[in-house]
Amino acid sequence: MFDVASSEVILLGVVALLVIPPKDLPKAMRIAGQWVGRVRGVANQFRSGFDNMVREAELQEMEKKWAAENARIMREHPAEPVQMLPMADTPAVEAHEPHGEDAPPVTVEPPIVHAASPAIAPPITSPGDPEPRAHP
Repeated sequence: MFDVASSEVILLGVVALLVIPPKDLPKAMRIAGQWVGRVRGVANQFRSGFDNMVREAELQEMEKKWAAENARIMREHPAEPVQMLPMADTPAVEAHEPHGEDAPPVTVEPPIVHAASPAIAPPITSPGDPEPRAHP
């Protein structure tokens, strides 16, 4: 957009040396740099705002296309009511009834107990306790 060639920068430097005294030149360069930074910031803001507007317009256009395509598909393939069919292939599941209220639980396979399992901590003992205690 604002293209500055190296020959133009050199020409500006020579003119600045002739017009601005050498002791004020660093201050002038700092001020010029600040202004260039501000101009670039405004240009970036303008560009990002313009890009956002273009992106939003494209999204709205795509949403309109998708809505039209969805409406066309729904017209061509109307929704049919769903019917529940009986499941004849699956056997009926019977509820497990205990043999009595005081019946012990039934296990399918015996539990596996390891004698030296690192997950089981040894009981806590302290002097004077008649029995070891479990971990809290």
